[in-house]
Amino acid sequence: MRAKRTGEAGRQRSLSRQTGVTALEYGILAAIVALLVGATVFTNLTTVLTNVFSNLTSVATSAVNH
Repeated sequence: MRAKRTGEAGRQRSLSRQTGVTALEYGILAAIVALLVGATVFTNLTTVLTNVFSNLTSVATSAVNH
């Protein structure tokens, strides 16, 4: 009987470790998704700001020349 109890305790510890690993995997996955979203937003924001400042430069240049 003693061996059976030890086996059950070992399984319970193993299950608790699996839960920890699963939580870690979800954390890593969330970090990867956050990085991808951040990179996409940064790229789009950079493009938008570049276009805005180009348009402002064009408008300012036209105003000065007229």
